[in-house]
Amino acid sequence: MNAALWQRYQHWLYYHEGLEFYLDVSRMRFDDAFVETLQPKFDQAFREMAALEGGSIANPDEQRMVGHYWLRDPDLAPTPDLQHDIVDTLAQIEAFTQEIHSGTIHPPQAPKFTDILSIGIGGSALGPEFVAEALAPLSAPLAIHFIDNTDPAGIDRTLSRLGDRLNTTLVLVISKSGGTPETRNGMIEVKHAYTSSGLNFAQHAVAITGRDSGLDKLAKSEGWLAQFPMHDWVGGRTSELSAVGLVAAALQGIDIRAMLAGAKEMDSATRSPHIHGNPAALLALSWYFAGNGRGEKDMVVLPYKDSLLLFSRYLQQLVMESLGKEKDLDGHQVFQGIAVYGNKGSTDQHAYVQQLREGVPNFFLTFIEVLGDRQGPSLEVEPGVTTGDYLSGLLQGTRQALYENHRDSITLTIPTVNPRTVGALIALYERAVGLYGFLVNVNAYHQPGVEAGKKAAASILELQKQVVAALQAEGSSISLEALAEKAGASDQIEAIYKIVRHLAANQRGIVVEGNLGQLGSLMISAT
Repeated sequence: MNAALWQRYQHWLYYHEGLEFYLDVSRMRFDDAFVETLQPKFDQAFREMAALEGGSIANPDEQRMVGHYWLRDPDLAPTPDLQHDIVDTLAQIEAFTQEIHSGTIHPPQAPKFTDILSIGIGGSALGPEFVAEALAPLSAPLAIHFIDNTDPAGIDRTLSRLGDRLNTTLVLVISKSGGTPETRNGMIEVKHAYTSSGLNFAQHAVAITGRDSGLDKLAKSEGWLAQFPMHDWVGGRTSELSAVGLVAAALQGIDIRAMLAGAKEMDSATRSPHIHGNPAALLALSWYFAGNGRGEKDMVVLPYKDSLLLFSRYLQQLVMESLGKEKDLDGHQVFQGIAVYGNKGSTDQHAYVQQLREGVPNFFLTFIEVLGDRQGPSLEVEPGVTTGDYLSGLLQGTRQALYENHRDSITLTIPTVNPRTVGALIALYERAVGLYGFLVNVNAYHQPGVEAGKKAAASILELQKQVVAALQAEGSSISLEALAEKAGASDQIEAIYKIVRHLAANQRGIVVEGNLGQLGSLMISAT
């Protein structure tokens, strides 16, 4: 290492003593002049962030505040009612967990619950999945399983893993509105599985949902075991430290108070109005530099720890759903966003580091280093060298090799993977995304593209009903074109073809005859 690079490393290395957390942005090649040009944007971003924490309306689409920061520091919430709500919810989670662990609340046919089946999607699944992979103890009081899609085969596979433990499985149904189709579908499938096994689903079920939502009302009417609130001021991708993530984590024996404490401490660090002393600002600065403030380069996330395997997947939603916007806050078409992908080191060095070093330079990296190798001593796999030494060496060697070939990187270092450091990681990236959104003038707290996709899916399902009704009314085989006309959708022949193909493949009372390679010759009928 030359002297200038060592000086740059010392100058830009951020260290938080309380969290034993390091952030190194020295291998991002911005200069002081670039930082100076961004200073006015950061000054504004810091003011906007302070207003957001103070309760300003940050989601104008839904007239909602954005208050996930209050979850780990209720005193910051803008009203006493909100403060009490946060404190009370946490107390309810801990009391419920104690009753489950002790067997005070138990399934009808067994002394204790043994498993958790968590049903959710998006932020209601990715956070809990990441935290379970990272932190669940090997001897967890309850093992967790997830249904996070509306894939029938995936649902069957998860239920088959539970097998005869279905009667001792606690089901968490997580949906703010209760109407999210994927979650609703999973709940209906699981409820059917319980009924088919002669079990009362309500005696195994917990709702995590908005107050007075359809799901909340259903849970109360059927007498489910418990309901926990999803606040309308907490978005799905920032909900892990709400009941969405804390219920499952507590039930697995994870120290949720430590997670919240780590997040609170990181929040305090990332409130600094000075770029150099704020790790989230340093991340946002680096992201802006890498992609010219337009997301021109992808973010590759490489955690060098098996337990952090799902962190890049969690960040995918947090970053891409927050920042991927067609229009800025002034209504101008900007097509903003940062693509995120990654897996883990050193496994995936064997998969794509060749391209990262020598291929298209359309990315920057984030290495995540964990200083502690394992609990207890490590044996030497060769004189003076352990498996952990190899892992550390591979990280440092890859970072150096990439930098030498003009590939920029960030390195984030934590002492170990524990509830406190995971809470801090979550808080760090939540703040970095918020600051970057302000820098590029987009609303990081709404997701119109997601809603558009849901509406399009609903229109396809409505078209399916029209197609089936038309076929049943016809009573004989007809061509695709005739079917489209009869269904009143002549401009949607391709969609109709895919609908009948899917229905026929699943023996849903539809038959497709003819040469499947010549679509114009196909004849469709209802059985």
